[in-house]
Amino acid sequence: MFAIVAHPAGHVRTPQAMNALFDREGVDAVMVACDVRPEHLAGFVAGLRGVGNFGGLVATVPHKVEIAALCDRLTDRARAAGAVNALRREPDGTLTGDLLDGAGFVAGLEAAGHQVTGRRIYLTGAGGAASAIAFALAAKGPQRMTLVNRSPEKLASLAQRLAASYPAVEVTVGGTVAGHDLVINGTSLGLRSDDPLPLAIEEVDAGAVVAEVVMQPEYTELLLSARARGLHAHPGRAMLEGQLSEMFAFLTGAEKENGDAA
Repeated sequence: MFAIVAHPAGHVRTPQAMNALFDREGVDAVMVACDVRPEHLAGFVAGLRGVGNFGGLVATVPHKVEIAALCDRLTDRARAAGAVNALRREPDGTLTGDLLDGAGFVAGLEAAGHQVTGRRIYLTGAGGAASAIAFALAAKGPQRMTLVNRSPEKLASLAQRLAASYPAVEVTVGGTVAGHDLVINGTSLGLRSDDPLPLAIEEVDAGAVVAEVVMQPEYTELLLSARARGLHAHPGRAMLEGQLSEMFAFLTGAEKENGDAA
């Protein structure tokens, strides 16, 4: 048994995709959605340690940062970003955490024909998904990255960790969305119909790619606004599709070393 833990959980699409993959690969497993409030997360994870047929879970909004502290070990990329979106229960009951969002997001971009190297990137958010994406993008050698977030503390922390890991990448904190050719919403804004737009879409340069991490609805107000302006709209589902194979390998133990864990 596997789980995806979220709050709320009605929008998640990972169980459908993973269950189809289990079926195709002949794996006797199922993934279910669990709606867990933040204040109940620690107890939820602690209880799963003793469930013998529990294999692991996928973590999504709002749990990616907090769940990292509940793991016994983290892969290098999870430790660097300070977040986890995939947790595996080992045979001895210990928990290993990894972060696959960034690799999945970049793979989704590249599959759609959008390269990262040399691009001018504008990224909103500094939570688990945004941090993972920032590190994965920086590894591809963009021209520069502009980071924006409502919480200045999280933003400063992400910028410092990113600069330490990728000193060759120009990292800017705050500023206008104009002057960028890859614009990414790394926040949860867009999940609800009454959410404000995460950025000033009217200021985005013509010809830019506007990308989402929100998977449901498939086309958020941000993407609909981008399409209305003739910009390239890249939906959030591409991130899930880009990481499914890595997620399957990590959760089932087919790839025990997905980055060096310590």
